[in-house]
Amino acid sequence: MPATSTLRTLTLRDDRPPLIEPAMSNTEDAHERLRLTSRWIEIDGTPTVPVTGELHFSRIPRRRWEEELRLLVSSGLTSVSTYVFWIHHERERGHVRFDGALDLAAFLETAERVGIDVILRIGPWCHGEVRGGGHPDWVVAALGDRARTNDAEYLGLVRGWFGSIADQVRTFCGPDRPIVGIQLENELHDQPDHIATLKAIARDVGLTAPLWTATGWGGAILPPHDVFPLYSGYADGFWAGQGSTWDDSFRDHFRFTHVWDDPGVGGDFRDADAEIVVRPVDPEFPPSTCELGGGMATAYHRRPIARGRDIAALANVKIGNGSAWQGFYMYAGGVNPEDGLQESLATGYPNDLPRFDYDFQAAFGATGRPGPSLGVLRDHNAFLAAFGPFLADTFSSLPDGAPVEVHDLDTLRWAVRGDGASGFLFVNTHQPHEPLSGSTDVQFQISLSGGDLVVPDRPIDIPSGVIGRWPLRLDLAGVRLEWATASVSGLVEGASGEPPTLVLRAHDGVAARLQLGAGARALLGGVATDAEAPLDLVPGDVLLVDDALRILVVDERQAERLWYLGHDLIDSTDAVWREPGGIVVRAENEPASLVWRDGRFVSLELRTDAQAGSTRLVLDEARPAGEPPARYGESMGRSAAPDAAQFDEVAGVWRVLLPTPQDRADGDLVELVIEWEGDVAQLRADGVVIHDRFWDGRDWRIDITELSSAVDLTLHVAPIATHSVIDLDESVRARVDEAGRLGSVIRVAHVVSSRWTAAL
Repeated sequence: MPATSTLRTLTLRDDRPPLIEPAMSNTEDAHERLRLTSRWIEIDGTPTVPVTGELHFSRIPRRRWEEELRLLVSSGLTSVSTYVFWIHHERERGHVRFDGALDLAAFLETAERVGIDVILRIGPWCHGEVRGGGHPDWVVAALGDRARTNDAEYLGLVRGWFGSIADQVRTFCGPDRPIVGIQLENELHDQPDHIATLKAIARDVGLTAPLWTATGWGGAILPPHDVFPLYSGYADGFWAGQGSTWDDSFRDHFRFTHVWDDPGVGGDFRDADAEIVVRPVDPEFPPSTCELGGGMATAYHRRPIARGRDIAALANVKIGNGSAWQGFYMYAGGVNPEDGLQESLATGYPNDLPRFDYDFQAAFGATGRPGPSLGVLRDHNAFLAAFGPFLADTFSSLPDGAPVEVHDLDTLRWAVRGDGASGFLFVNTHQPHEPLSGSTDVQFQISLSGGDLVVPDRPIDIPSGVIGRWPLRLDLAGVRLEWATASVSGLVEGASGEPPTLVLRAHDGVAARLQLGAGARALLGGVATDAEAPLDLVPGDVLLVDDALRILVVDERQAERLWYLGHDLIDSTDAVWREPGGIVVRAENEPASLVWRDGRFVSLELRTDAQAGSTRLVLDEARPAGEPPARYGESMGRSAAPDAAQFDEVAGVWRVLLPTPQDRADGDLVELVIEWEGDVAQLRADGVVIHDRFWDGRDWRIDITELSSAVDLTLHVAPIATHSVIDLDESVRARVDEAGRLGSVIRVAHVVSSRWTAAL
């Protein structure tokens, strides 16, 4: 690590525009629970930092809606956003469907019952990797370039579609109803008059919400006052060109800055030489995001892996930058409801996408099971749930000389967000692809109103990979935390007279050191300790301060296992949520879940009457895989996925024998978990493709709960080879290059996961 012993100093600067109350949510579409100012969003009268997660109801089986919405709540979300894809509901003109998994009203009823607010993204052009951006084929054929404009014929069609939506959701709009936001269009950069017209049409047919939003990235010009601009940030993207390196637009999200625009997202829709004017945030609205990458889709030509810590670092930086609202895309993956609904090179889109798969490597994958980012996002969301009311009316300050240049891997990246007297010190030394350097002999000096604060009391080393939010003169339950070199995770309110518990996450490679306020009394593990001097803590320590606050120290791995459920803190590797009857855990084996009680974790007593478990299935290789070409085709320099004939020519085939059907309990989830290697895979039932996947090195999980065991089930895998022109993650490319050629099904498990319950 480079030696950098200079004291890092920062002078707080509150350069926010004056506080104002925009017409939106105040004099227009006022709501009983939600209100907007130019600095924060208020929920139930309290300024806070809401967290939204994207879930597409039409890509998820209806039977799983309630469970997944409860899981969103249990992982710290305050609202769910969902596209209403026109093409999903009106494949043929005049035949509008809202049945089954397309029943928007039933989805909203479920959300209201669960207790989560809803952001409707109504388009009419949505994208979401759906063919034509969600425009039905008949709209595209009839209007061509006149779509997405104020063309009279297009607006007439939009009015009809918006009216159909309004007929479904009108009862969920209003001052005390669950629809709290409506997004218009998506990634439309230069037609503010059209977006204003869309809002007028939506309101005219009966749609209302306290927040009307539009995507503001890409230098978008939006109608003032009419829409709340929201921004984005992804750690990587499938949309980058073939053979491209990690673009600066991705690097930019791992440094602290007060620039919110993102020129990268949607770049595959713009001309390569198009000029993007980065615009300042509209002072009428607080800086906010609706699309932080909670994962990443897999295109045929480019298949980045979304790792949890990459997502956590990006989200943490945005909060350090001053974000007032965080939205993650996607938070729950899914599967296209029918074949032929995805974008592809054949539809004029620059990328081929799978025909069905939209797992997105999300916090909850396509089957609803936990994904790679869930643990770190729960930790992040717990912090916002506990400290959002404090953070809402704070400002972000950057040290002199910041922000660092995106290719500078050595300068320490940090910022402070606070109210002038207290706050949090945000540190980031984590970045994918190009690791950031650590720093040695680090101390920070921050000018707070009560006097300069030096953190910590002696220089420390900060290694590469730290995602930090350290408290600065923070008051909790009457206890002062002067500073800590461990991150604040969440706060659990005590039950039955017990003090609340603050969870601190110790960083790998950084000693957890804590300074309490003057005069504090502390018990460490039940033993009195000198609280005047800084305390050295280790994971597992429990500190009781002034009989008013417990401090629990956990390591990075335990932090990712914790679920914050009101008064209950659960340690579980399995998915956990709360229902009116108590706590539910979904697991395929008996869960080893713990609950925090009286200053320690004890076993959570769980019961089930179901027969969960995993069975390895016998595979019959019907045909070996052939030799793949370097490319099946290409467009705009990007490799094309094999067409049906090309795929069948090279794909190996394996027959999968499902086990004898058994009685299942209500709520059981049945999955195929497939370990495979290759290029493209398809699952076929009686010869018809029902699921597909582009290989990125991860196992493939498929929900087969409703699949008849009588079907002839086959797996088809097209191989991949060293000469295949496909952009893979470095670790996955190394596997291909070492083998020369991969194309096999290694293992298929039939997994039944059941509901385990506890009365809490």
